[in-house]
Amino acid sequence: MSLQLLTDRIKGILGERDDLDATLKFKTDEGMVFVDGKAQPHVISNENAAADCTLEVSVKNALKLLDGDLNPMMALMSGKLKIDGDMAVAMQVAQQFGGK
Repeated sequence: MSLQLLTDRIKGILGERDDLDATLKFKTDEGMVFVDGKAQPHVISNENAAADCTLEVSVKNALKLLDGDLNPMMALMSGKLKIDGDMAVAMQVAQQFGGK
């Protein structure tokens, strides 16, 4: 799996949007993906900056979440996904995922 692939997929889903109004970080086994949802349009990078919400997940499982092949609630309950910070931000972003 590749952090660059994950970064590109997140850019495709969230990069052109302008409705997040929060910062989000994916903390993965290969590095970080930071979403600055306060910028218009959103800016996605691999920097390790402070975020309103941090999702800790492997790249493999993050890609499954994006594809809709892994249910976010099941991932959370099984420990494949950990959320730190503003749960409302995580829920807002989760609504954008799942489209193949």
